[in-house]
Amino acid sequence: MFAGGESYRLDLRRENGWLPDLDAIPDDVARKAKVLWLNYPNNPTGAVAPLEFFEKAVAWAKKYDVAILHDNPYCDVAYDGYEPVSIFQVPGAKDVAVEFNSWSKAYNMTGWRIGMVVGNAQMVDALMRVKSNLDSGIPQAIQKMAIAAIDGPQDCIEEHNRIYQRRRDRIVEVLRKCGLEVDVPKASLYVWAKLPDGVTSADYAARLIDETGVVVTPGRGYGLNGEGYIRLSVTTPDDRLEEGMRRLEAWSAKQ
Repeated sequence: MFAGGESYRLDLRRENGWLPDLDAIPDDVARKAKVLWLNYPNNPTGAVAPLEFFEKAVAWAKKYDVAILHDNPYCDVAYDGYEPVSIFQVPGAKDVAVEFNSWSKAYNMTGWRIGMVVGNAQMVDALMRVKSNLDSGIPQAIQKMAIAAIDGPQDCIEEHNRIYQRRRDRIVEVLRKCGLEVDVPKASLYVWAKLPDGVTSADYAARLIDETGVVVTPGRGYGLNGEGYIRLSVTTPDDRLEEGMRRLEAWSAKQ
């Protein structure tokens, strides 16, 4: 939009696993398209994409000469033995794709704003030229800390994931007690819960604030198909999360 482009929003729905139906994109839109943005594991839904989806996406991009930009910062945040997929597991993906990652999620460096991109050399070169005209680089102290994180022991990632998985399970347990439908996420830092029919996400979130002091994110803020859902994060510290879950349990018992 900043560059004068026009967005075509893909319709993501629970019944399709929160994956876009590429076949539903009108041919005239596909032929004019320049980039396809994907994000799996997904924020806010926690949905994951199988290798078969990325195979189809790469074939679609080659057919229409479209660049795929895959935002993949949650690739190391996964549970129950699941391993998120990289688009570069698809043969020929580098012909049409780049993949973004971040130190924010795997190494708890959120706010320091350091990331990376790999993939198609022509696209990476174009991004480098655009980026170099926006700023002059990440502060060196943050660069050195990022180097220490990626060169150091990696057992911290597994340790973090054990903590996140325990919190995920607790959140899912309580939300189901509250009468919400929850698909247990295999990855990401979020739990995405479906509200009862006829309840708006803003109204439900406001009610929780008023009656329990617990804050959740209304799904409507993520797009039209987010209406009827709320998002919770597993990054809340254990003591605060448990306090919130106790309040929700007490609240649900009174309903």
